[in-house]
Amino acid sequence: MRIWQSLALGLALSAAMAGAMPGLAAAAQYTVVLDKMKFGPVPANLHVGDVIVWQNNDLFRHTATARDKSFDVDLPAHGQGTLTLTVAGTIPFFCKFHPGMTGQLVVSP
Repeated sequence: MRIWQSLALGLALSAAMAGAMPGLAAAAQYTVVLDKMKFGPVPANLHVGDVIVWQNNDLFRHTATARDKSFDVDLPAHGQGTLTLTVAGTIPFFCKFHPGMTGQLVVSP
Protein backbone atom coordinates (compact mmCIF):
# COMPACT_ATOMS: atom_id res chain seq x y z
CA MET A 1 0.00 0.00 0.00
CA ARG A 2 1.34 3.41 -0.89
CA ILE A 3 1.88 6.07 1.76
CA TRP A 4 -0.96 8.31 0.54
CA GLN A 5 -3.33 5.32 0.55
CA SER A 6 -2.30 4.51 4.13
CA LEU A 7 -2.87 8.12 5.15
CA ALA A 8 -6.28 8.20 3.48
CA LEU A 9 -7.27 4.94 5.18
CA GLY A 10 -6.05 6.26 8.56
CA LEU A 11 -8.03 9.48 8.16
CA ALA A 12 -11.14 7.57 7.14
CA LEU A 13 -10.82 5.27 10.17
CA SER A 14 -10.30 8.25 12.50
CA ALA A 15 -13.39 9.96 11.13
CA ALA A 16 -15.42 6.75 11.46
CA MET A 17 -14.28 6.24 15.05
CA ALA A 18 -15.11 9.83 15.98
CA GLY A 19 -18.60 9.35 14.60
CA ALA A 20 -18.97 6.02 16.40
CA MET A 21 -18.13 7.60 19.77
CA PRO A 22 -20.39 10.64 20.04
CA GLY A 23 -19.75 11.05 23.79
CA LEU A 24 -16.07 11.77 23.26
CA ALA A 25 -15.20 15.36 22.43
CA ALA A 26 -12.21 16.14 20.30
CA ALA A 27 -9.26 17.60 22.17
CA ALA A 28 -8.98 21.37 21.93
CA GLN A 29 -5.91 23.60 21.83
CA TYR A 30 -5.70 26.79 23.87
CA THR A 31 -3.05 29.49 24.25
CA VAL A 32 -2.08 31.13 27.53
CA VAL A 33 0.04 34.25 26.97
CA LEU A 34 2.67 35.38 29.46
CA ASP A 35 3.27 39.11 29.19
CA LYS A 36 4.51 41.84 31.55
CA MET A 37 5.45 39.24 34.18
CA LYS A 38 1.91 37.79 34.37
CA PHE A 39 0.09 34.72 33.13
CA GLY A 40 -2.80 35.71 30.89
CA PRO A 41 -6.29 34.33 31.38
CA VAL A 42 -6.56 30.55 31.59
CA PRO A 43 -9.36 29.08 29.48
CA ALA A 44 -12.45 27.70 31.16
CA ASN A 45 -13.89 24.29 30.28
CA LEU A 46 -10.54 22.49 30.03
CA HIS A 47 -10.67 18.70 29.62
CA VAL A 48 -8.20 15.85 29.85
CA GLY A 49 -6.54 15.57 26.43
CA ASP A 50 -6.68 19.30 25.68
CA VAL A 51 -3.43 21.04 24.80
CA ILE A 52 -2.21 24.33 26.24
CA VAL A 53 0.34 26.36 24.31
CA TRP A 54 2.17 28.64 26.72
CA GLN A 55 3.35 31.71 24.75
CA ASN A 56 6.02 33.77 26.55
CA ASN A 57 6.02 37.32 25.18
CA ASP A 58 8.38 38.60 27.91
CA LEU A 59 12.09 39.36 27.71
CA PHE A 60 12.63 36.93 30.60
CA ARG A 61 12.61 33.15 30.84
CA HIS A 62 9.63 31.71 32.71
CA THR A 63 8.13 28.34 33.55
CA ALA A 64 4.64 27.00 33.96
CA THR A 65 5.18 24.65 36.90
CA ALA A 66 2.45 22.71 38.70
CA ARG A 67 2.59 22.94 42.48
CA ASP A 68 1.97 19.17 42.60
CA LYS A 69 4.92 18.70 40.17
CA SER A 70 2.67 17.08 37.54
CA PHE A 71 4.10 19.40 34.86
CA ASP A 72 7.00 21.81 34.42
CA VAL A 73 7.13 23.65 31.09
CA ASP A 74 10.24 25.73 30.35
CA LEU A 75 9.43 28.94 28.49
CA PRO A 76 12.40 30.82 27.03
CA ALA A 77 12.07 34.54 26.35
CA HIS A 78 9.85 35.07 23.31
CA GLY A 79 9.34 31.30 23.10
CA GLN A 80 6.63 28.81 23.77
CA GLY A 81 6.00 25.36 25.19
CA THR A 82 3.10 22.93 25.13
CA LEU A 83 1.31 20.87 27.71
CA THR A 84 -1.19 18.07 27.10
CA LEU A 85 -3.55 17.79 30.06
CA THR A 86 -3.48 14.24 31.44
CA VAL A 87 -5.38 14.44 34.75
CA ALA A 88 -8.61 16.01 35.93
CA GLY A 89 -8.71 18.36 38.90
CA THR A 90 -7.69 21.81 40.03
CA ILE A 91 -3.98 22.33 39.41
CA PRO A 92 -2.32 25.47 40.81
CA PHE A 93 0.79 26.56 38.91
CA PHE A 94 3.52 29.20 39.14
CA CYS A 95 6.78 30.37 37.55
CA LYS A 96 9.85 28.89 39.28
CA PHE A 97 11.87 32.03 38.53
CA HIS A 98 9.14 34.50 39.53
CA PRO A 99 7.01 32.84 42.26
CA GLY A 100 4.57 35.77 42.32
CA MET A 101 3.37 34.68 38.88
CA THR A 102 0.57 32.20 39.59
CA GLY A 103 -2.56 30.69 38.16
CA GLN A 104 -4.61 27.52 38.18
CA LEU A 105 -6.02 25.08 35.69
CA VAL A 106 -9.41 23.50 36.29
CA VAL A 107 -9.53 20.32 34.24
CA SER A 108 -12.60 18.11 33.76
CA PRO A 109 -12.46 14.45 32.73
